[in-house]
Parts: sequence; C-alpha cells; structure tokens
Amino acid sequence: MAVLVARQGRELQRYSASTGGRIVVGCIPYRVRAGGDGDGEGELEVLVISSQKGHGMMFPKGGWELDESMDDAARREALEEAGVRGEMGKVLGCWHYQSRRYQTTYEGIMYPLRVTDELQQWPEMASRKRTWTVQQVMEGCQHCWMREALEELVARHAKPQSAL
Repeated sequence: MAVLVARQGRELQRYSASTGGRIVVGCIPYRVRAGGDGDGEGELEVLVISSQKGHGMMFPKGGWELDESMDDAARREALEEAGVRGEMGKVLGCWHYQSRRYQTTYEGIMYPLRVTDELQQWPEMASRKRTWTVQQVMEGCQHCWMREALEELVARHAKPQSAL
C-alpha cells in the first residue's frame, strides 16, 4: 500500500478576487443505507470529522490549489481528512464566511461525495475522528454554511430520481 501524505502550506492556494480570502472547497461524504421497509428509499447518512483543534464536527474542506481542479481539491480533502473516496456530484453551493482566526472572508464551495471506499488508514487519522450521522451535524456543526450545504444535500435526496 502506498503511503498517503496530506498536503501542507499555503504557497499554491487560490484566493478570491472578490473577498481576498482563500477559496476553500470541500465535500459532504454520504451513503444511503437500504430502507428496512422495502420501499426502496434508504436513509441518508453523512460522514463528519472532528476539527483538528477538537471544537466540533465538520465536513472535509481545505484550500483549492493552483495545480488541481476544484472537484479534485474536494476529493483530496476527503481522502486526507476523512479517509474516504467516492463519486463526486454537482456543486451544492457557494458560501462566504468569516475566518475565525483572521479578519478576512473566505469563499467556501461544497460538493456531495457518494462514498465508495472508506480507508482504514489515512493521512490525518491521528488527529481526526469520523462518524456517520445526519442529526448530530444539524445540531452540532460549528459552521452555519456547512449546515446549509447539508440541507441542500438532504433536499436533493428527498426528491425522486434526483441526481445528488
């Protein structure tokens, strides 16, 4: 097995022309559990990870770098931070949010990622915990823009024949 290493540093990061802050991309890793009543509708579960600083749960996200496409950056963050791979869906939306550390506004873009592979070892496994849930995210996610992205994913899942 190849050794997986997380990218670090800000040298290759992209910055927003409108806000001056970093452009951050991420994804909501999800799976659909088979329904118990046989109606074909399954329960949507999402994978959340702990913040490296231990303050709440969040979705994998990070800077979009110059040498990758936006969806490749979201895939990379899912692999590095949550140890998952999968099929990327259509963009859930774009949000502006205030950095907690710096006096700048970031641009956050989120995708849905249907998980096809959950790794037992991944680059940030020593500093992050992961769990499958929906309700905990709605109640405990520290970023309102991530909750809004989840609401969009849940709404798409509720529509018949919807492409997530």
